[in-house]
Amino acid sequence: MPFRISRRPLLGALALLPAPALAQAARPVTVVVPFAPGGSTDIVTRLLAERMTALLGQTVQVENRPGANTVIGAEFVARARPDGQTLLMAAGTTLTINPVIVPNLPYKVDDFAPVMLATTFPFGIITKLEGGPVDVPAWVAAAKARPGVMTYGTNGPTTLTNVAMLMVMERLGITMQDVTYRGDSAQLAAFLAGDLDMLIVAGGTAQPVHRNRQGRLIAWTSARRVESTPEVPLIGQFAPGLEVLSWFGMLAPARTPAELVQRLNAAANEALQDARVRDRLTTDGQFLAGGSPEDFANFLKRSDDQWRPILQRLNVPR
Repeated sequence: MPFRISRRPLLGALALLPAPALAQAARPVTVVVPFAPGGSTDIVTRLLAERMTALLGQTVQVENRPGANTVIGAEFVARARPDGQTLLMAAGTTLTINPVIVPNLPYKVDDFAPVMLATTFPFGIITKLEGGPVDVPAWVAAAKARPGVMTYGTNGPTTLTNVAMLMVMERLGITMQDVTYRGDSAQLAAFLAGDLDMLIVAGGTAQPVHRNRQGRLIAWTSARRVESTPEVPLIGQFAPGLEVLSWFGMLAPARTPAELVQRLNAAANEALQDARVRDRLTTDGQFLAGGSPEDFANFLKRSDDQWRPILQRLNVPR
């Protein structure tokens, strides 16, 4: 459930900053995206960064540091100076999946100070427009007829997209073969070239494919309808009770002063309320969140409580 964002003047927090923090604010803020450019995380970050630049009166820039299943970018921010100038736009993979299944992970959740949960979102399950299954029952029948033969793309075996598909396949009683690509853009190109049978991707990738009739969106993995595509079924209609959501959230290095975290939180919340930002994210199949740093910290705890037993049960490849 999304948090309610207060309509009080959030940026009043800026006036409370001490002089050293205000002087420091003139330096650019870098938001690290631990994925390749062009994917959903990148899109969300750039939308918020553009609006936050205007709100803060200083440049908020985006830097892509992909690799190692988001570990490279996340570790970079975890080791950065806690001065409010280096942030991370994390996804479920970074702080929900990796802490459970990646051995010798070079960071932990406590290495970060939550700033704001931006959105939660489901995954879209897409088949070929021509010759592919037209709906979930047809997909299940096709997969059962060729166990382990049909292919789907992911950003890696331990990413939430693959874990989501493992959960869906477990409930539907089917098996498929995952193929790893470096980013949504690469796996989309492979799908459009006919190299993949299916995709499971976030809305920022799924929606354009659906709108442009490049593929058939047969289900969302949320328990509630996606506002921009109310006609698309939910996976829970075929596997009752099943819901798989991920999230995007902004974090700073641990020990970042509370006043700087509050300042960034205020700007991020205000940016999330911008009409252009809200329209784009809603169109991309995302559920807007927002809220306080404490809200985000509590969300991370609930997310760990939910996902840890699932990940320990599933045979997620390391």
